[in-house]
Amino acid sequence: MAFDRKLLDILACPVCKGKLDYTTTPEGEESLVCHFDRLAYPIDEGIPVLLETEAKPITATE
Repeated sequence: MAFDRKLLDILACPVCKGKLDYTTTPEGEESLVCHFDRLAYPIDEGIPVLLETEAKPITATE
C-alpha cells in the first residue's frame, strides 16, 4: 500500500505542529520529515506513525 501524498496537506508534526515533508531512502524506506525538529517519522505499510517515540533523529544535511 502506498502513502497518499494528499495527506501532507492535513498532517503536522506532533511535536511542533509544523510542516512535514515526504522522503524515501535509497533502500525504499518512506518517512515524513520535520526539518525544524530534525525528526523522521516512519511510514509503515502506507500509514504514517506520528509518535515521537518512533521518530528517528536526522542530521542537518538529510
